Amino acid sequence: MAIDIRSDVPNVSAPAVDFVSNQEIILAAREHLDQDVWDYLVGGSESETTMRRNRLAFDCLAFRPRVLVDVTQMDMSTTLLGHRLKAPVILAPVGGLQRYSPGGAADSTRAAAEFGTMHAVSSVSGPSLEETAAASDAPRIFQLYIHGDWDWVKEMIKRAKDADYVALALTVDNAVHSHRERVILGRSTQPGREGRDPGTTASVTWELADRIHQEWGGPFILKGIATAEDAELCVRHGVDVVWVSNHGGRQLDHSRGTIESLPEIVQSVNGRAEIVLDGGIQRGSDVVKAVALGAQAVAIGKLQGWGLGAAGQAGVLRVLELLGAEIDIAMHLLGVTSLAELGPQYVCPAMPVMFPHEMSQFSNMVPGQVR
Repeated sequence: MAIDIRSDVPNVSAPAVDFVSNQEIILAAREHLDQDVWDYLVGGSESETTMRRNRLAFDCLAFRPRVLVDVTQMDMSTTLLGHRLKAPVILAPVGGLQRYSPGGAADSTRAAAEFGTMHAVSSVSGPSLEETAAASDAPRIFQLYIHGDWDWVKEMIKRAKDADYVALALTVDNAVHSHRERVILGRSTQPGREGRDPGTTASVTWELADRIHQEWGGPFILKGIATAEDAELCVRHGVDVVWVSNHGGRQLDHSRGTIESLPEIVQSVNGRAEIVLDGGIQRGSDVVKAVALGAQAVAIGKLQGWGLGAAGQAGVLRVLELLGAEIDIAMHLLGVTSLAELGPQYVCPAMPVMFPHEMSQFSNMVPGQVR
């Protein structure tokens, strides 16, 4: 049976239970968050073309459903790095989560554990990686930005090992600071940039990535892959997860949408590594499209921030539940009973029907309601 998105949720505070759509969560987050925090969460770089293309690329895919299929038994679970996920959605690393709720990254980690998925914890989000790890016994990934020399990197890796993170994700699409005009025009700063030497990220190479991988000694992820060429290099360098990302449209402007990049990366990887995708995910139908085109799972950033801003841990949990309900419905109506049955034959090119922006999938919003 499909999940009832209006049903009561155990162990969740009243404000979150009342949300029947992620649209309501976004509106609640806008009410709670200061303008500078809101601008950092929803904005992209320069003209925000990449951010809009992330959304447009999903809108340019339509479903090809099959009918008269017995879908009474449904399984939307998957695995990532050997860990079972209730649904193919994880929480992306987002900087400064403590600005959205007092519990910050710890709230997200607890919500992920309660739902049955994983949190990729940002190295520039509070509380500390140790405090966030202590919030739950569930498996979690540590995402690393390089902010120092090799001794600094080794110390961060040691801390992540000691805190029992199950994988290390190195973000590789941030050689320099991008120009994020929403934030700049507000005269505010971005999490993780204070006191940071931009030369440390500009000098990161495949050789350093190999050194980090060797020092870590466990499952290794490269986040920020956008081409088949770099996906092939990931496999050659022994990367376990190729994370398809353009930083949510917050780094290089005028890039392709991530799901546009996905097919060539899937072909290049050819089953030799797992694939995660982020960028523009707003609905369960987006998740299903990404899985159909070859991703093991997707990661959510903006939706996670909106959930935290709306109701902390309970808000993030409700975001995940609502996405899960939408995934369940889409799979039923496509005529598939498991993620393994999904493939490219279930999607096709189509004309978009709306102007893409960071909240364009929530068509019942009043224009100007969330600026």
